[in-house]
Amino acid sequence: MGALLGSVMNIQAIAAQLASIGYVVLDQPLLANLASLLLARCQDDGHERFQAAGIGRGLARKQIHAVRGDTISWLDDADSTDHAYLDWMEALRFGLNEALFLGLFDFECHYAIYGAGAGYAKHSDVLDGHKNRILSTVLYLNEDWQAADGGELVLFDPAGETVIATVVPTFGTMIIFLSESFPHEVRMSHARRRSIAGWFRVRELAIH
Repeated sequence: MGALLGSVMNIQAIAAQLASIGYVVLDQPLLANLASLLLARCQDDGHERFQAAGIGRGLARKQIHAVRGDTISWLDDADSTDHAYLDWMEALRFGLNEALFLGLFDFECHYAIYGAGAGYAKHSDVLDGHKNRILSTVLYLNEDWQAADGGELVLFDPAGETVIATVVPTFGTMIIFLSESFPHEVRMSHARRRSIAGWFRVRELAIH
């Protein structure tokens, strides 16, 4: 598995982009063999590993397909492929803490599959009553994605009014952005769309 842990990640360049504009889009930061193994893991194989995603947490959690239409499966550190990706993100966490003093404490992530006709309405990754998600990450796992397939991630300015970035979910592309700063949406997909969504977090800070 050690061969999977290499990358072309340039943490200083990533940190510089995050510090200057708050987001960075990376082209193929993972080794191709790891990305391919992750794609093989991101399959709804009928064994109920994927469940419909909800909005909110705890008692406030709801499933509203018109707002959010993906199914998800949290990564399992006991699986060798998931473990390799989590190790890669741990190296990124350590490097960004060293470069930007962010105090990132841990990382959580899940596979996400959007079927044709599904999307995710404009939202923020900062949950109501909490302020522990600092950086959001999305790795795309879609081979041969076409413009007509839709499914773009649209990043808005902090006011949620102006589009500042549109990311096509092509295989191996990754976006990292400040969770609190950028509302975003997933445009409707016209083909099956796969990704890994994740969040670097600090220790829990309640919002009063």
